[in-house]
Amino acid sequence: MTITQLEYIVAVDTYRSFVLAAEKCFVTQPTLSMQVQKLEDTLGVKIFDRSKQPVTPTEIGIEIITQARIMLSESEKIKEIITDRQKELSGELRVGIIPTVSPYILPKIIHGFIEKYPQVKLVVWEQTTEEIVQQLKLGMIDCGIMSTPLHENTLTEIPVFYENFVAYVSKNSKLSKKKNINPEDIDMEEIWVLNEGHCMREQVLNICQRRKSTKGFQHFEYNTGSVETLKRMVDQNNGATILPELALADLNDKQLDRVRYFKSPEPAREVSIVIQRNFLKRRMIEALKNEILEFVPKRMKSKKKKEVIDI
Repeated sequence: MTITQLEYIVAVDTYRSFVLAAEKCFVTQPTLSMQVQKLEDTLGVKIFDRSKQPVTPTEIGIEIITQARIMLSESEKIKEIITDRQKELSGELRVGIIPTVSPYILPKIIHGFIEKYPQVKLVVWEQTTEEIVQQLKLGMIDCGIMSTPLHENTLTEIPVFYENFVAYVSKNSKLSKKKNINPEDIDMEEIWVLNEGHCMREQVLNICQRRKSTKGFQHFEYNTGSVETLKRMVDQNNGATILPELALADLNDKQLDRVRYFKSPEPAREVSIVIQRNFLKRRMIEALKNEILEFVPKRMKSKKKKEVIDI
């Protein structure tokens, strides 16, 4: 049994294809298949059911691959010991980040991070919470930046900051007549929300669920994954939406007049760096966290007087 063979079976499990796994491992498909077969012969069991498309692991194969992922993670720690001894951080840090956080954080921290750590290659994907969780479990990314809590016992959450939600309303909205609002003031009929799969959609609906009557939406249904699009829908089509507080930085004076804050305790979301329990690249992840904390306003580093909305 070799590390290479373990890497190959993990790749096949991840991509559910011998051809794609070979491509990702930078070897020919016959070479990868031969090594997987050799490992199966050594263990005396079938790891994959090749009769199915896509390829799926057998019952015992699932257990073997789970252990292979642990062993590969542990072997990577040897490299990390060497890296930690070096003064300068180096290597690749793969990060998943949800679209409702990305545009308000990444442009602010990328330049500073790269300038401080020129030997680190930062690879970032915008993905939904579900996609990031899946990729973390498969070891395809090193960490995720997303709204928590996730209620995933195989992952560890490191809270970084707490961001208030605010209402963004048109001049025709009933909310525009109020200086500060309660969740009970929100009219479900006029709220624009993100489409399915975005955790902020669930958080907004949880805020709105405090109304006595929440029987769904009767207005035109529009599916979007962009907070910026929701804002523009309010600008041009009336109604209201809920924005994360960091989105206010790019608003002009006219748009800021459309913002309505919630009364205390203000609904908020917890934004965390999420990692596998047995995670690697600790120094890089800590450096990323510190870069975010340098940008985030001091008031966001505490959840005092905030009501964190669950996903």
